[in-house]
Amino acid sequence: MAGCLTWLWRFRNYLLIVLTPLLILPLPLIVRTSEANCGYVIILMALYWCTECLPLAVTALLPVILFPMMGIMESGEVCIQYLKDSNMLFIGGLLVAIAVEHWNLHKRIALRVLLLVGVKPALLMMGFMGTTAFLSMWISNTASTAMMLPIAHAVLQQLSDTEAKAEERDLSLVAVKAGQENQTFEMDDSQNSVDKGLKYKESDINVEAEQRRTKREQKYVNLSKGMSLSVCYAASIGGTATLTGTTPNVILKGQIDELFPGNGDIINFASWFGFSFPNMILMLACSWLWLQFIYLGFNLKKSFGCGKNKDGDIEAYQVMRDEYKKLGSMSFAEGCVLVIFMLLVLLWFTREPGFMPGWATVLFNKDKPYVTDGTVAILMSTLFFCIPSKLPRCNGTSEDGKPFKAPPTLLHWKIVHEKMPWNIILLLGGGFALARGSETSGLSLWLGESLTPLQNIPAFAISILLCLLVAMFTECSSNTATTTLFLPILASMATAIKIHPLYVMLPCTICASLAFMLPVATPPNAIAFSYGNLKVMDMAKAGFILNFIGVITINIALNTWGAAMFQLNTFPDWANVTTTP
Repeated sequence: MAGCLTWLWRFRNYLLIVLTPLLILPLPLIVRTSEANCGYVIILMALYWCTECLPLAVTALLPVILFPMMGIMESGEVCIQYLKDSNMLFIGGLLVAIAVEHWNLHKRIALRVLLLVGVKPALLMMGFMGTTAFLSMWISNTASTAMMLPIAHAVLQQLSDTEAKAEERDLSLVAVKAGQENQTFEMDDSQNSVDKGLKYKESDINVEAEQRRTKREQKYVNLSKGMSLSVCYAASIGGTATLTGTTPNVILKGQIDELFPGNGDIINFASWFGFSFPNMILMLACSWLWLQFIYLGFNLKKSFGCGKNKDGDIEAYQVMRDEYKKLGSMSFAEGCVLVIFMLLVLLWFTREPGFMPGWATVLFNKDKPYVTDGTVAILMSTLFFCIPSKLPRCNGTSEDGKPFKAPPTLLHWKIVHEKMPWNIILLLGGGFALARGSETSGLSLWLGESLTPLQNIPAFAISILLCLLVAMFTECSSNTATTTLFLPILASMATAIKIHPLYVMLPCTICASLAFMLPVATPPNAIAFSYGNLKVMDMAKAGFILNFIGVITINIALNTWGAAMFQLNTFPDWANVTTTP
């Protein structure tokens, strides 16, 4: 029996691939409608995504096979969903991130910020969280976590080692002092009493040394746990602040444009940043307070280091300073990448700021929205393949006297090919194909009508419940798959009960990034867990409360400045009619 179970477990993926479509096949066979056919495809993809028996990107390609074969959409119409404007925005953002990582600009920014913050425990955690969150706004959450964690642990190790040496010095002084005191015994005391006195003092010193060592080790175990969690959580939180920061954000942009084409570009880089950046700051502050409470306590003198700097602080600070010095002065390539990056952000913000006509409106978009955020992203990322990585020399020879060769460009395709997550682009396309298939088949309309009774529940209660559901679901499924599955359903529900689609789609999209409880939930969590100082229960205990904190802060943001920015208290005209086949 045990051998049979072992065999089933080893071949579970193959069994799931074969048995899952067969088990749910009665749905389209019994209910012979286009809605049932589309429901079959969505359920099959949801189960494949949750179990990961097939690679996520391969599952995302199933609409290309099943939609035409089941009479839902023509093949050409399905395939065109896989490379839309939102994909171009995502690709452009990733190219910028690859360039920043390739030239180590992100490490220079991180170390510069940490040198400004210092090494006091609470401030150090705050500095690492803020720096990681900022980097995750522009580069992948995985890359920012993988870069920041080694720096954090190197600093903590230096602090621990220096504190251990200081304790040894203190105990040595105590031992010397104790020896001097024993020398003051009267000359007529017996040798036996002197030996007893010495042994008594040595025993006291050894006990004190052991107590100090245990206390120090426990302190740095807790500090190490808190720092690891703070970095991986900050990476997930920081990615929510920008439209290109994490994949679910781009999926929302694409789904809104697909399902509600007359939305007037309600979600763009500037509007997303205006809503999500303050929310990110709020979530980051609450997360810092919670981690501070469970791992450092609220002893302000110890945590913030009120008073004089200790030798350990100075030496740990020197570790970061040495790392920064290794980078040398900023190169021409780094400067070019920084300038392009800053120009891209500036163009994104000013393209359609909302409170005034943007440059795109004045120059290009007078009749139609010709220029989008995707256009800007591809324009600026193309410059990485046009600008040389070194200043051209005029004398025709290099520094070593050899004939000078033309320098390589800031990026070349081999690097892009290695680092570009092509699977995510297919996942995005699969989501857009599902949304289009739901509309074409009538499944969205059927879902909307079925969810009409929810109209009697207050909108804020619906939002909170859905956020909790998504936050729990994303712990055991990728945030990309979660968002792809939920957003079309939420759009149908919002249309049916006459609430603003963004009132449920926007908070649920951000909640898809709140995967804080399990090591397997996100790559940043897995990286933090791989350092070996964390247990699953540590992550679950800290992450469970953070999930609730995140849901609360998101809904506060939604019902305050979010409602004012997007007019969420009204049902917009563009949401009355979705796309028609």
